Amino acid sequence: MAERLPTGAVIGILGGGQLGRMLAMAAARLGLRAHIYDPDPAAPARDVATAATCAGWADGAALARFAAAVDVVTYEFENIPLEVIDTLAPLRPVHPGRRALATAQERVAEKSFLNAAGLVTAPWAAVGSAADLAEALGRIGTPAILKTARMGYDGKGQIRITDPAEAPGALAAIGGGPAILEGMVAFSAEVSVIAARSASGEVAAYDPGENLHEGGILRRTTVPAPSLPARHRSDAVLIAARILGALDYVGVLGVELFVTPGGLLVNEIAPRVHNSGHWTQNGCAVDQFEQHIRAIAGWPLGDGSRHSDVVMENLIGADMARVPDLAATPGVALHLYGKAEVRAGRKMGHANRIRPRA
Repeated sequence: MAERLPTGAVIGILGGGQLGRMLAMAAARLGLRAHIYDPDPAAPARDVATAATCAGWADGAALARFAAAVDVVTYEFENIPLEVIDTLAPLRPVHPGRRALATAQERVAEKSFLNAAGLVTAPWAAVGSAADLAEALGRIGTPAILKTARMGYDGKGQIRITDPAEAPGALAAIGGGPAILEGMVAFSAEVSVIAARSASGEVAAYDPGENLHEGGILRRTTVPAPSLPARHRSDAVLIAARILGALDYVGVLGVELFVTPGGLLVNEIAPRVHNSGHWTQNGCAVDQFEQHIRAIAGWPLGDGSRHSDVVMENLIGADMARVPDLAATPGVALHLYGKAEVRAGRKMGHANRIRPRA
């Protein structure tokens, strides 16, 4: 087992958004301190961290100073440049490791990894040109989804193709660069599993949650997942455990799955704490953020069993006007991110509606 970091040790967090903020708060509960690295001077995690470095991702000197000030490094989003990890890894432990980040950053690499691990995904093909797209559509058929190979989140960087004649316009709409074509899957629900692995190989998983998206953005996660057959609940957890082991992973991982008549398909993985795991903050004794800190700090993993049923709702943009009513509603726990500017489509917080476990 990795050496346990003592009280007062410093967790270095790359990224200062809401996930970094909640990681910093979880570290504080364990007597640990957080140091945020983010180019944005208004990053919301800075408000709750012991220290912060405001510098660019290409600033090698700032990264070296950051490394010297922390005991372990983690990250809150998967689009951290790999060069940052390459700079920090010789100086401090970085969890999750480079392989997990590289795999999740590039969709072709991600699908290839999942299939090599024996996991089922939607049919897919790599697209590097208009000719590739035409060939892929001939093989996979329509409807299909064309996605950029890199970047893209909350529905961005992707477009639906319902007829091969739409292919040239679709490729141009996503920038014409490297892409992936995925066949549409007939699924009854999307669910996600949040799971953690320690450096010693200990694994702990939370109950699967069922996700509802609106406009490509997660709106609600319901736990227990109402559309997930009981026979598939253990399958979902075993899939997450297989991915954790294959990546030799340390930390919390989010795995999104489609529920189909033939079983579960893996949609994508996120090498970090995950929006669909926010329900754990009020449904479990140890939430996903503390679990991640425990894993990367060499602590034993905590009890992830669920003591309550929860519906997590993201508060997006104008939803902030509902905060006074939500604050007055019994059984609702508010988590606001401290973002000063309300914008359409911007995640401003979330609310967990709690009821006794059925």
